[in-house]
Amino acid sequence: MKPQQLPRVPLFSSGPCAKRPGWGPAILSDAALGRSHRSKIGKAKLGDVIDRSRKILGIPDDYRIGIVPASDTGAVEMVLWSMLGARGVDMLAWESFGAGWVADVTKQLKLDDVRVLEAPYGEIVDLAEVDFSRDVVFTWNGTTSGVRVPNGDWIPSDRDGLTICDATSAAFAMDLAWDKLDVVTWSWQKVLGGEAAHGMLVLSPRAVERLESYTPPWPMPKLFRMTKGGKLNEGIFKGETINTPSMLAVEDAIDTLAWAEEIGGLPALMQRCESNLAAIEEWAAGSGWAGFLAADKSIRSCTSICLSIVDPAFQSLSDEDQAAAAKKIATLVEAEGAGYDIAGYRDAPPGLRIWGGATVQTADIEALLPWLDWAWGEVKSELAKAA
Repeated sequence: MKPQQLPRVPLFSSGPCAKRPGWGPAILSDAALGRSHRSKIGKAKLGDVIDRSRKILGIPDDYRIGIVPASDTGAVEMVLWSMLGARGVDMLAWESFGAGWVADVTKQLKLDDVRVLEAPYGEIVDLAEVDFSRDVVFTWNGTTSGVRVPNGDWIPSDRDGLTICDATSAAFAMDLAWDKLDVVTWSWQKVLGGEAAHGMLVLSPRAVERLESYTPPWPMPKLFRMTKGGKLNEGIFKGETINTPSMLAVEDAIDTLAWAEEIGGLPALMQRCESNLAAIEEWAAGSGWAGFLAADKSIRSCTSICLSIVDPAFQSLSDEDQAAAAKKIATLVEAEGAGYDIAGYRDAPPGLRIWGGATVQTADIEALLPWLDWAWGEVKSELAKAA
């Protein structure tokens, strides 16, 4: 039967993600609109984002934190273009964004010494095979495949190369091992539920040394330049952004960071994400038709929760028909106002994807799940009639 209760907030997109509980446009009333981002108030607000981020995430005092253009993608590209080429690089890919970084390094930068370690959707590579005498580029959490690295224990402290981590769907949801990471990037639009177009970039002292000692042989676009006269442009890491930021988005980021502090900081944010995953795991275990793209629980994401459909009626379909059936489930749920943007990623195996980041309430996920059962029942009935 069709469920009666709807989620209070039926927003489960994997980016931009749901706003924090209690959010409303009024929180933006103090935004420094019409003011230069280089004014005293503008720089203070940008600095506030940096300072709050450092405190909540536990970023070491000697790591630089900057706000950069073009979301997480811009932050990663700045690093790839500015730092790679000094030594060989291991590129780790287990989802579409990691695969995109591989393509950039091999087809755009065209580096000579690149080793690619790949895993299919729902899995990660054998981390014991990674060579840390080289630079290493990886995503901590695979937004499109629902996997994550279990911890930072696989990264040695005495590594020679740099570790470059795309953490866009992990920051503020998972315990990042800062002492094992030299470069970390994320955007406000994921776990913080912020607005798009702004990226965050964190550099360790080792990463700064690379920037100041190595000059890539290719032309460097203005948006990617982090040094002046062979020295780090420290202004970038004090709120003096390369291009003009949206002060409205900055105000929104400050609000969500303040909310994170109020509820208990990183431990509370992580607990909210893990509770969302636990609710879906409990439901899936009894559903009879739903499973996880990441079968190994130890690497299963608590933010980008990717579901597979294990019912024999679905598994017997062609790839094309599986994709159509999974899309129909998402369409039925959306039409009822029970859940928006839950279709799986376009390049991933057919299934569903539910964002479980910290701004999503577990009660809303629990209200969504009966609608998934109902929608699958409708689709399965149609399949039986067509058979």
